[in-house]
Amino acid sequence: MKRKHDVMLILEGTYPFNGGGVSTWAHMLCNDVKNSNFTLYSINADFESKSKYTLSDNVTNVIQVPMWSPLEPQEMIDYGKKYFKIISIKEKNDLKKINEIFIPIFQDLLRHIFSNTRDVRAFDETMKKMWRYFQKHDYKKTMKSESVWRTFCYMVSELNGDDENEKVTLFDLTSGMRWIYRFLIPLSINVPRVDVSHLTLSGFPVIPALVLKYKYGTPMVVTEHGVFIRERLLAINSSEYSFFLKKMLIKFSECVTELVYYKADKILSVNKFNMKWEKLYGADPEKIEVIYNGIDHQLFKPLPKPSHLKDVPTVVAAARIFDLKDIITMIRSCAVAQKQIPNIQYLVYGDNNAVPEYTAECERLIDELGIRANFKLAGYHSKPHELFCEGDISILTSISEGFPYTVLESMSCGIPVVATDVGGVTEALDENCGFICKPKDYEEIGNSVVTLLKDKALRDRMGEYAREKVIRNFTIDKFINAYENVYEQVANKEVKEVQLPIITIEEEQTIKAS
Repeated sequence: MKRKHDVMLILEGTYPFNGGGVSTWAHMLCNDVKNSNFTLYSINADFESKSKYTLSDNVTNVIQVPMWSPLEPQEMIDYGKKYFKIISIKEKNDLKKINEIFIPIFQDLLRHIFSNTRDVRAFDETMKKMWRYFQKHDYKKTMKSESVWRTFCYMVSELNGDDENEKVTLFDLTSGMRWIYRFLIPLSINVPRVDVSHLTLSGFPVIPALVLKYKYGTPMVVTEHGVFIRERLLAINSSEYSFFLKKMLIKFSECVTELVYYKADKILSVNKFNMKWEKLYGADPEKIEVIYNGIDHQLFKPLPKPSHLKDVPTVVAAARIFDLKDIITMIRSCAVAQKQIPNIQYLVYGDNNAVPEYTAECERLIDELGIRANFKLAGYHSKPHELFCEGDISILTSISEGFPYTVLESMSCGIPVVATDVGGVTEALDENCGFICKPKDYEEIGNSVVTLLKDKALRDRMGEYAREKVIRNFTIDKFINAYENVYEQVANKEVKEVQLPIITIEEEQTIKAS
């Protein structure tokens, strides 16, 4: 029997501890791919004690990295390094090595971050040097040393110019250094050898994949859902960070995104929309392939509407309550529709606790618009395959998406969709199975909701076409077969490349000694 490939699936804030579209995608992959076993490398803000999902036997290991917890990940979790080695590294007097070896590397990193041009090959070399350093030296001691802090402050002053807009406060400096410290933590964490690393976004979680690439030559796959750098730009520009912190975070994110595309052996996009962003940041078009998300159309199927909602014009949504889903616009669209359909119901199922401040803002707006009786933040739904059949139509008001499962699931259930024109939405949804509206245009969205709710014949026709389209194009079998083929191709490519040494004998000895 042919040996299964070992794949490290690298995730941030999603599977297996949190829900959402990426988690749905990952759960399908881990359950249904036949030619691979999975190690989950789960990056989260804090330590998570319980998986949200029942994991498949294909998942052989879960590595958790709590990046923002009060304790360092290495102080909470055993990553396989022998205790005496950890202690010996911590007890070494590294001051001279920090000054002679690490500071020049750190200076190079800061030059890349603040430069007006990007050199991805040089940035890659800097990251590799930093990884090598942390094979032998303590991360916390190095990064919290006085000389590193002084270097950071000096370099920011030198590289940041004299523009009045770019004046830097002590808060800016401490926040900026803290970000760098946290983002780079995985450089110091051991990872087990696998056949393929698989990133679920083109951002900072690339670091464990880089470690595998530097140490073993492990091939890297990245699946782009919502484009990381696009969503990063949206979030940063709408934040209340200072000019300096916005600039730093954008430039650092751009360096990392370009590095992901440069190092990836395969770039998989869930839609065609993402490709223009990938090419903008240097992705080789020869590496890019589109694999659409797929669903179980036999599970997500038309069902009778629940009796308690039978005569109630109902709009359903499945969405975590946070800014990218733009629930604020959804609420405003309800107020528009409610003027023409007074008993309309919006039922929004999803995590209310993802961003508590945003949920509170939504609740305030519901009260302000006087639609408490019409709009419900309904929380978790235990049977997502039944969720959409509670409504006459479904809605999505996101300002950024990849290829949303909620649209496919609704279509598969024979429920027409009103959605914003973002990401790959229009590659699934067309005018025969719903309405496509401009993001944030709550008037257009609300009026589209009214049009559909007032015309049953139109809803029935669109719902039937929508389900047929899913069965033709977006089934789980097509999705799984495509990923099995990618793992086969990439793993076999890795075997051929490893015939040549990836690292020198001296480097190998250094790694083993650490």
